[in-house]
Amino acid sequence: MDIQLIDTGFFYADGGAMFGAIPKSAWSRRYPSNEQNGCVLAMRSLLVQTGDGRVVLIDNGAGDKQLKQLSYYNFFDLKDLGDLLLQRYQLPCESITDVVFTHLHFDHCGYTTQKKILPSGEKIFQLAFPNATHWVSQAQWENFLHPNALEADSYFLENMQAVADAGKLRIIEKETALCPGINLRLFDGHTPGQIAPYITTPERTYVFAGDVIPLSASVSPAWISAYDTYPVLSYEEKLRMLEEAAREKQAIIYCHDAYTRCSTIKKVNDFFKVDQKLA
Repeated sequence: MDIQLIDTGFFYADGGAMFGAIPKSAWSRRYPSNEQNGCVLAMRSLLVQTGDGRVVLIDNGAGDKQLKQLSYYNFFDLKDLGDLLLQRYQLPCESITDVVFTHLHFDHCGYTTQKKILPSGEKIFQLAFPNATHWVSQAQWENFLHPNALEADSYFLENMQAVADAGKLRIIEKETALCPGINLRLFDGHTPGQIAPYITTPERTYVFAGDVIPLSASVSPAWISAYDTYPVLSYEEKLRMLEEAAREKQAIIYCHDAYTRCSTIKKVNDFFKVDQKLA
């Protein structure tokens, strides 16, 4: 089992939105911001190559299709994920066997399809990973197709419709083993049915936490983002993830933290803290 973290680019999010009810006097001690209160966030993917020939990609960033519509996020240092996989790992896009989505907000699945303009002028969207099975939860897929008012602006049909049309969509309703060593577990709160992949290596289990715990500064259970549509449920689900991570010495991968990519967790009395930074 070989795992590699890939940063596909960065953007700015408002610190008040990222930390919700937590005052800036508190969160600014854990995460920096600029004079406009903007926090730099990463768009992090995980590449997993298993011993049985599976090549699994977890999340794939925003891509470049919706940059004009999302210009207020000030994206920068964007990478073409397909080029990066080929140049850094000698993996063509056709070699990816599985794509797992924590959820379907634009910054986690935007690279899934590539826009192409035909000679006729018609615009089509082609699969970036044409041979891959694309994994998403039933609850998240339903929310994507029929979004609530708070999430509607985060979903773009062109990111995923081609996957369904090609018959490459795999929908799960409960905890599922993708293959030996990769278990897909479900967490609610930020958005319905978020998948958190648990990747077990001989050394330890790595948890790709997605937006359950997007930043190392978000480890405190009550530090809930204003982007979370069900904050009390977010608190409970984060606590569930943290309790196990601390007890089992699992490593949490932070998909949005521009400064800390991965760490173990320790529990001190009733508090959780970052323990050892691993990457």
